[in-house]
Amino acid sequence: MRRQETYRVLFVCWGNICRSPMAEFIMKDMVAKRGLEGQFLIESAAHSSEEIGNPVYPPARRELARHGIDCSGKRARQITRADYDRYDWTLGMEQLNLRYMLRCFGGDPAHKVRRLLDFSAHPRDIADPWYTGEFAQTYTDIVEGCEALLETLLSGSGR
Repeated sequence: MRRQETYRVLFVCWGNICRSPMAEFIMKDMVAKRGLEGQFLIESAAHSSEEIGNPVYPPARRELARHGIDCSGKRARQITRADYDRYDWTLGMEQLNLRYMLRCFGGDPAHKVRRLLDFSAHPRDIADPWYTGEFAQTYTDIVEGCEALLETLLSGSGR
């Protein structure tokens, strides 16, 4: 019997209260709808320490709920150097996140630090809805990235 593949993904944004938890729970929802929960470890974290312990920001929580996705119980945490070895992919929402992750990790010798939308047909940053107020647009961008990521991983081209 073939060993079941496990994909370990960490989403990262500034405070872990908007974009990265949205990505975490959107990806978990996509995986669950395909019956693949046992093949994935999906989490999120911040590179900043300022929101540690705080729940998902209410407008982000409401946007997820509009799509039937529950993120209750999630609390912001900060990335650590050990996260580099723990995850197959550490995905930031924007270029700034990558710079902070690379500093925390001391580099990226395995080439597994990327932006989420680097997997899509239109690589770009995902704007921070904390500043834009555009939580629906953020949701749409994250869905685009998560769908592309999932397709990449399941096709075998993500290893």
